Amino acid sequence: IQRLNESKYDKHKVKLLLRSLARNESTTCSNLSLIKDIQENDNASVDRSTISRYLEAFDRLFLLDNQKPFAPSIRSSLRVKQGEKHHFCDPALTCAILGMTVDKLMGDLNTFGFIFEAMVEHDLRVYAQSFGGELYHYQDYLNNEIDAVIELPDGRWCAFEIKLGANRIDEGAKNLIHINKSCSYISSKIY
Repeated sequence: IQRLNESKYDKHKVKLLLRSLARNESTTCSNLSLIKDIQENDNASVDRSTISRYLEAFDRLFLLDNQKPFAPSIRSSLRVKQGEKHHFCDPALTCAILGMTVDKLMGDLNTFGFIFEAMVEHDLRVYAQSFGGELYHYQDYLNNEIDAVIELPDGRWCAFEIKLGANRIDEGAKNLIHINKSCSYISSKIY
């Protein structure tokens, strides 16, 4: 990271930010949330410009592969949240940074769920890009959320709910059905 430019990077703050990103894998947390997370876990002082500069460096090193937000209609009256969903380029980095072992993951299914989501989205991105598609996520201010959306070059798209465990399949299906029924601008475009 020191060789990217003339800037100096604080090794401790780099590690703190990497750990915070790992704790926030598969979420749309803001830079301010990352700062608060770092302060709560280390009492370190980090400002927004430092976070932005470090995130830019991580991007340049290809450590991050964030998921952009999807908006099915440019002129929609419903405001869509514009935060990217945080992902490392490989979900295994999240496990390594957090020191997760198989036993630790099995003992913390909530964290495992976020890592599983990252693994699925990583593979969906590779699949989508193989035929010119892009991978997005969807969130709006009415608390409607879709884990993954693949959009094709011709504008067609499909939605995916990602759940860990067979007992959560119905929950994912209900969410997609709810969004399809309640958001007319989405249901008119679903394929």
